[in-house]
Amino acid sequence: MFKKLLLLGAMLCCSSLFAADVNTATAAELDAIKGIGPAMSARIMSEREKAPFKDWEDFKTRVKGVGDKNAAKLSDAGLTVGGGAYPQAKAAAPAAAEKPAAEGRKGKKAEKAAKAEKPAESAKP
Repeated sequence: MFKKLLLLGAMLCCSSLFAADVNTATAAELDAIKGIGPAMSARIMSEREKAPFKDWEDFKTRVKGVGDKNAAKLSDAGLTVGGGAYPQAKAAAPAAAEKPAAEGRKGKKAEKAAKAEKPAESAKP
């Protein structure tokens, strides 16, 4: 009996490593995806009862709280719509993460350049 329970637990853990399709996943499978909680899984299930999701655009339009950024994150976490990942999933996440850091460096360089110019200007008559 213990071995069967252990096997069942291992199967449940492994099932969360695979992608879950929004049109076929249970509420528990949706909850297992990082970024989807009970409220969002309930919204997904409610909309899915009306009609299956055609694609990611249909999914984003019908489910409140899902936009481009969130769709990319959910896709990276393993959610699919019709078996497909969000088209901008891999490209959107790194670009968004790098942008603020790059802007921060530019801002510091500009501040240093402005400080360096001020003493030089005040020294001239």
